[in-house]
Amino acid sequence: MDAFKYIKKIDFTLLFVVLTLFTIGLVAIRTATNIDNFVAGDSSDYMIKQMLAFAIGTVGMIILMSIDYQMLGQYWIHIYVLCLLLLMTVWIPGLGVANKNALRWINLGFVELQPSEIVKIGFIVVFAKLLDKRKEKLNKITDILILIAFIVPFLILIAAQPDLGQSLIFIVISAGMIFTAGLSMKYIYGAIVGVAVGVPLLWNFYMLDYQKHRIITYLNPTLDPLGEGYHTIQSITTIGSGGVLGKGFSAENTMTNLNYLPAQWTDFIFSVIAETTGFVGASIVVIILGLFLFRLIKDAREAKDEYGTLIIVGVFFMFLFQIFENIGMTMGIMPITGITLPFLSYGGSSLMTNLMAVGLVLNVYIRRHYISFE
Repeated sequence: MDAFKYIKKIDFTLLFVVLTLFTIGLVAIRTATNIDNFVAGDSSDYMIKQMLAFAIGTVGMIILMSIDYQMLGQYWIHIYVLCLLLLMTVWIPGLGVANKNALRWINLGFVELQPSEIVKIGFIVVFAKLLDKRKEKLNKITDILILIAFIVPFLILIAAQPDLGQSLIFIVISAGMIFTAGLSMKYIYGAIVGVAVGVPLLWNFYMLDYQKHRIITYLNPTLDPLGEGYHTIQSITTIGSGGVLGKGFSAENTMTNLNYLPAQWTDFIFSVIAETTGFVGASIVVIILGLFLFRLIKDAREAKDEYGTLIIVGVFFMFLFQIFENIGMTMGIMPITGITLPFLSYGGSSLMTNLMAVGLVLNVYIRRHYISFE
């Protein structure tokens, strides 16, 4: 099939939803940064960097869309090793960048890249292939141990950075894909018990003091209203101040314009949207995000094989958790983890990764009736 027939098979509804979200995000970022007492830089720089990330991410999306996912699957072991090596680059002297006791970024000169973001794409491709190869082998404990052994190196390297938010995303992606692959219910029940036992161990032996403090203040932000609870309190206040129809883009948009809300252009961009456009505008954004997730489910159901379905399922759970966690933390019903809101928050690495993930989905979708691209 030629390139024109290829293009005609693209899910343009999905692309339109992504472009709509990105456009809303640009307006929100401009609103959050174009204020008198903004001390984190010039608003125009944020807009330019976000649009540059969108352009680079779009190129990545097109490249991923063009390479047959079945061909990618043939090199799954190579991609697996490459992903692990990429996660290790943060410890290369002169390349890794530390920020607030976390070593999660690498400096490429023109941009700082978060390897764990990009690695999510490779992980979905290789884990989907492993599950596809072992689809008849998911009912023994040894089979489950093989899957766990496959996942653990990723979790160890990400936890060492440390990055609790990304660790949770990888766990959710893995769990969603394993469940879809046909995991026996007895293991699901066992996992629930394991979580019940593992949480105390995680709390006592892995989590750092600041991470524990975040969870405690998440449960009761008023315990530290000027410290860890400050973000949550200000976010809830910002959302509530928008009322039904919002305060618009005028000076009356006090919480945003007076810069009361920390990281309002990244982690708490949804709060800015809620204050600016109110309950109505925030609800519309949630509906658009819901439509985006619905399209992913639809495309997964139409995939020509189980491998393709598992790839899209991995992308679906990645986005589902990020959306639920980000909006939830702005409303005080989820702990603050630093996870951005897809396509809306400022952040080059996350935006590029999200676009590349869409490229994976389109890769599978346009080949739903064909063996390969010739």
